[in-house]
Amino acid sequence: MDIGQLFVDLATESGFAGLFTGDGWQNLVMIVIALVLLFLGIVKKFEPLLLVGIAFGMLLTNLPFGEVYHPEMWNTAGNVDYATVLQKGGLIDVLYIGVKTGLYPCLIFIGVGAMTDFGPMIANPKSLLLGAAAQLGVFTAFFLAICIGFEGPEAASIGIIGGADGPTAIWLTKSLAPHILSAIAIAAYSYMALIPFIQPPLMKLIVPKKERAIKMGQLREVSKAEKIIFPIMVTVFTVLILPSVASLLGCLMFGNLLKETGVTARLSDTAQNALMNIVTLFLGISVGATAVGETFLKPQTLYIIALGLFAFAFSTIGGLLLGRLMCKLTRGKINPLIGAAGVSAVPMAARVAHTEGLKANPESYLLMHAMGPNVAGVIGSAVAAGILMSVFG
Repeated sequence: MDIGQLFVDLATESGFAGLFTGDGWQNLVMIVIALVLLFLGIVKKFEPLLLVGIAFGMLLTNLPFGEVYHPEMWNTAGNVDYATVLQKGGLIDVLYIGVKTGLYPCLIFIGVGAMTDFGPMIANPKSLLLGAAAQLGVFTAFFLAICIGFEGPEAASIGIIGGADGPTAIWLTKSLAPHILSAIAIAAYSYMALIPFIQPPLMKLIVPKKERAIKMGQLREVSKAEKIIFPIMVTVFTVLILPSVASLLGCLMFGNLLKETGVTARLSDTAQNALMNIVTLFLGISVGATAVGETFLKPQTLYIIALGLFAFAFSTIGGLLLGRLMCKLTRGKINPLIGAAGVSAVPMAARVAHTEGLKANPESYLLMHAMGPNVAGVIGSAVAAGILMSVFG
C-alpha cells in the first residue's frame, strides 16, 4: 500500500478540498451565513425554535460531499420521483418529503390551533376586519414583486411574508416557488422575530398619542359552546368558499377543536407539545437544507428580503389604518394599536401592541383586545395563501 498516495486521496476527497475548488467559494459564503443565523438564533434569541434548525440545515447541506441533500432530485418542475428519493436520497432528502407534500406546515397548524384561544375574537367580531386589513402587505408586495420582474408564483410566495406566518409561507412556497423556499423562510421568521423593533416606530408614526392612550372596556365572556362551534363553522364556511385552503385551515381548526372540546385533553397536549416539537425539528432542518449556494447566492435573494420587509411593514400599516378608522367610527372606543396585532405572529404582535399602549397610558391593558386581531390574522394569512394558491397553484 502506498501510504503517500493514501494521504493524497484522503486530502483530495475531503470536504476541505471541496471548499477550495470550483464553486467551493459558494459553500464558504453559505457556511458563514449559517453561522450568523445560528448566532442570531442562539445569542439574540430571534425565533430560536425554528431559526436554529434552519441555520444548522443550511450549514449541513453546504459542507462539501456530505450528500445529505440533493437539489437535483427536487428541481424537476413538479415531477418528483419519490421512489428515487427514498432509495438514493440523503437524510434531509427523506425529511424534505414532509415539506414538499405540505405535511409539516399542516401538522404545525394543528399544534398552533391547540394553543390558540379564539375567545377574544369571538367576543369582538370586529377583530376579523383588523386581521383582514393586516393582509394589505401581502397583496401590495405581490404587485410590487410583479412590477420588478418576478413571475406570478414567485411574487405570491414573496407577498405571503407579509402575513407574518412562517408555516403558511412555507406551505405556499413549497408548491409555487420551491427554488426560493429558503430565502422566503429565513425572511419570514427573521421579521417575525424583529416585530418589537419594526412595529413600534410605525405605531408612533401613524397613531397619535391621544389615540394610543385609549383605554378599552372589558370583553364579554365567551361560552364553551361558542368556542366549540366556532372552529367547525369556520372550517365549513371557509373551505366551501376557498377549497384550496382546506388542509391548512382545516388543521388549524382541528387543533383548536381538540383544545376546546374538553374531552380530548391528551390529544390537545400532544399537539401542543410532542407533535409541535418533533415537526418543528424536521421542518427547520429541511427548509434550511434548501439554501445551497447555487440558488441562494443570487441578487433575487436580496430583493426577496427587501420585499419581505416591505410586505411586513405594509401589513402593520394596514391594520393600524383600519384601527384608526374604527376608532373614529366608534367615537374612541377602539385603540388603533390593536390593528397592528393583525399580522398574525401570535402572541408577539399582541404583546407589542399592549406594551405600546401601556407607554401611552399606564392604565390601558390591551393584551386580550389585541389577541382578537392577532388570531384573526392567523385565519387571514391562511385565507390569503389560499387565494394565491387558487390563482397560481
